[in-house]
Amino acid sequence: MAAPKENVNLLFKLYYLAVMTLVAATYTIALRYTRTSDKELYFSTTAVCITEVIKLLLSVGILAKETGNLGRFKASLRENVLGSPKELMKLSVPSLVYAVQNNMAFLALSNLDAAVYQVTYQLKIPCTALCTVLMLNRTLSKLQWISVFMLCGGVILVQWKPAQATKVVVEQNPLLGFGAIAVAVLCSGFAGVYFEKVLKSSDTSLWVRNIQMYLSGIVVTLVGVYLSDGAEIKEKGFFFGYTYYVWFVIFLASVGGLYTSIVVKYTDNIMKGFSAAAAIVLSTIASVMLFGLQITLTFALGTLLVCVSIYLYGLPRQDTTSIQQGETDSKQRVIGTRGEGLTPPYSPRHVQYLVPAAVKTLFLQKGGKTKTG
Repeated sequence: MAAPKENVNLLFKLYYLAVMTLVAATYTIALRYTRTSDKELYFSTTAVCITEVIKLLLSVGILAKETGNLGRFKASLRENVLGSPKELMKLSVPSLVYAVQNNMAFLALSNLDAAVYQVTYQLKIPCTALCTVLMLNRTLSKLQWISVFMLCGGVILVQWKPAQATKVVVEQNPLLGFGAIAVAVLCSGFAGVYFEKVLKSSDTSLWVRNIQMYLSGIVVTLVGVYLSDGAEIKEKGFFFGYTYYVWFVIFLASVGGLYTSIVVKYTDNIMKGFSAAAAIVLSTIASVMLFGLQITLTFALGTLLVCVSIYLYGLPRQDTTSIQQGETDSKQRVIGTRGEGLTPPYSPRHVQYLVPAAVKTLFLQKGGKTKTG
């Protein structure tokens, strides 16, 4: 798949917005259903492992199409995958963290309603914001910080008196579910920003990076399968408890993972924010219809506050297509600061380009000329 242009058109953004929203909402509802049905429960660790395998196969297929012919495809794999053990080790970090996050999602949705999970999981926004500031040296506006605190307040309201599902008969532990979300949120914030830093600090293909990460992910999840459920899997089988619904959940998780990587590289905060807010609304409606969710006043107010905060967080538009952009902006601000004492026409807004360090530019007060030496 050819990489989309960074300045994508409105139709492209609307397409990704619609798909991301539907996948996120449907995945949450479907996963909740498979974990609360009266059928024999499958091993969540095996589902996470199979998801990694499917994502790897899809990424390999897309890379083959992107390279155009078999020769270039083999050369790309040989150079970037087989011949780059250091890069594989680098991508094993988010693989491990994402594996933990995905397993925590299964645990959380076994103990919390889909709508409660969807709202509470938005705590990943402040966590991601903090990781972005610390790891990518980006800054947040005052409006974004206000929205972060609004979001935390909304989640507190949602958890104050959690909405209850009347049609779910399995035993649940809301405290365990909230703890699982807390771990998933921390993993999501760190792994997402780490992967973004790796992805945008080089020109390596997105699909090559995905292959590197998913290869590591398969190894990590297989270890998790053995350590967590090895004895039971040996007795009952790897695919014990699998139904068509379970395979549907795995498919959604695989597609969602690929869309997430595309979003990290090409889209903006506004689009992701609208998608998350819309997914919350859809999950809530589906939970009321399918699981008999009873909406409380605190849940409704908290959900509204979370949706508004997500929208506000995405308002300041920033070009995040590369991590070098922030460094350039900071250098321009330094030059602007040094030029504050100049009189027109030598105001800081005229200083638009950086010059090599070896060249000294002297601004003269007459004639609007520059002299270099």
